[in-house]
Amino acid sequence: MDTRNDTILITGGGSGIGKAMAEALHARGAKVIIAGRRREALEAVTAANSGMAFETLDVADAADVKAFAARVIAAHPDLNVVINNAGIMVAEDGIDLDIAEQTVAINLLGPIRLTAALLPHLKSKARASVVTVSSGLAFVPLAATPTYSATKAAIHSWSQSLRHQLQDTRVEVIEWGPPAVATDLMPGHAENPNSMPLAEFTAESLALFEAGGHDEILVERVKFLSGAADRGEYAAVFAALNGPR
Repeated sequence: MDTRNDTILITGGGSGIGKAMAEALHARGAKVIIAGRRREALEAVTAANSGMAFETLDVADAADVKAFAARVIAAHPDLNVVINNAGIMVAEDGIDLDIAEQTVAINLLGPIRLTAALLPHLKSKARASVVTVSSGLAFVPLAATPTYSATKAAIHSWSQSLRHQLQDTRVEVIEWGPPAVATDLMPGHAENPNSMPLAEFTAESLALFEAGGHDEILVERVKFLSGAADRGEYAAVFAALNGPR
């Protein structure tokens, strides 16, 4: 990514890490388009950041994804980066099919559908990037959010495969795996002292994006989870996260 010259689409850009990264990239000089379901939130962000654009999008709606892709390409033909950030995180007591199906539709099918819709356009560019947003929980699951953790593990796997498939094209695939960050993604995250401050997370992530050469953007805080298996500490980290089995 060239964070000063790219034209970047960020889903889930009306709040949380999507909003913070959109504003940071916009301040760097990139052309930024944010997308999400809540028009009011998108309007507030763009009003506060002159020159930033927005489009409404429900990533869980396959038809809306196709229509959105056509609109955003027509309105922003220089688009060469998509950050698939939109997601939900909901606690489940046992198996809750409504939560599970909604989480899969947004967190997993959403990025797959949007990337598929935009990929022919991205392949036409001199350089382009698909950024997928996974999580530290892709590597060690949080038992209280089983479907969220599973979708992020799936995104991690899918990103590796997509990267391999696109290796002979001009489209790079970058996985961005946050730790717990102080946002409203889930009740209590913003106030939890163990959550990484949003400004700190954004600054460290942006520095890694700008350095280039990374297939995965992993801040130091997330490596406790992402590196657990490689360190031979998976069981211990799982227990630290979830309590003993």
